[in-house]
Amino acid sequence: MKPFLRQQLERYPVRLQELDFFLSQQDVVQDMDRFRALTREHAEVTEVAGVFAQFLQCESGLASAREMLDDPEMAEMARDEIAGLEAQLPLLEDTLQKLLLPKDPDDVRNTFLEIRAGTGGDESALFAGDLLRMYTRYAERRGWRTEIVSESPGEVGGFKEVVIRIEGDGVYGRLKFESGGHRVQRVPATETQGRIHTSACTVAALPEPDEAQAVQVNPADLRIDTYRASGAGGQHINKTDSAVRITHIPTGIVAECQDDRSQHRNKAKAMQVLVARLHEKERSERAAKEAATRKGLIGSGDRSDRIRTYNFPQGRLTDHRINLTLYKLTFVMEGDLDEVIEALLLARKAEQLEELELGATAR
Repeated sequence: MKPFLRQQLERYPVRLQELDFFLSQQDVVQDMDRFRALTREHAEVTEVAGVFAQFLQCESGLASAREMLDDPEMAEMARDEIAGLEAQLPLLEDTLQKLLLPKDPDDVRNTFLEIRAGTGGDESALFAGDLLRMYTRYAERRGWRTEIVSESPGEVGGFKEVVIRIEGDGVYGRLKFESGGHRVQRVPATETQGRIHTSACTVAALPEPDEAQAVQVNPADLRIDTYRASGAGGQHINKTDSAVRITHIPTGIVAECQDDRSQHRNKAKAMQVLVARLHEKERSERAAKEAATRKGLIGSGDRSDRIRTYNFPQGRLTDHRINLTLYKLTFVMEGDLDEVIEALLLARKAEQLEELELGATAR
């Protein structure tokens, strides 16, 4: 185990004793906010301290078994024990590394996924439709639920812009690195001479805010418009002013919803999307400041970043952030995204571990 990791882990048993003391104090028990915060920390510290105790026990057992090798009568049993402990140690170390990595509290949230056509005209809108299908298929594979919040259809198919809500276990944690520019290279259906065209879409994954966050927006900063929904949705939706558009005046950020026949429910959903976009704006600004001090492998998820290329003639997908190339584009477009997402998550963990080591060295 690396020395900096051991130094980090040795603090946990000490902190656990401190937390046990604090939680036994009457003034802490009476302060519910502090009590809940300390209780959450106690659960996290207990888990790390418990695994570290197993690791130390395994280390101690390995040292004892190696000493037994000098005893002819015990050597065979010692070799069996050493083999088992040597296999167990790296697994425990890997678990401890993961437990030490900072957790994003938004990872467990549901997600709004925005897909917008970019350069490429009609072909870009068609590709936006393909991306929507890819993500909804992936959601089906994971057992997540999806619903369209708003859509602006393209002239020949696909979408100029579409926003979907994805609900399920750990949605944002798996989709957060999808934000950015997605480039496609293929022969459009309208191309008569077989030339390959390049077009692009942008994707933004936004964690769904809770209701308490939505209340923080000043109503005086909002302009709310109602209008008649367009596209599919049934006679009632298309013939009444049930669609809602909310504009945050200070930032110019706009959100709309038209999928429900109830104007009230559309307003509530549009408000959630608006708050998610406002929080994403804050998150992007923070990420930009952090990027000035360190170079992130995964990136900030800014839409201007070209993160991925889908090359249809060669059946190739390339994620430029981690230099990942897969020749299984057909499967990916059918929602088989796990290999790409797992590689991104693994790269982010390696990046976090490096940051952890640099932080320990700086101290």
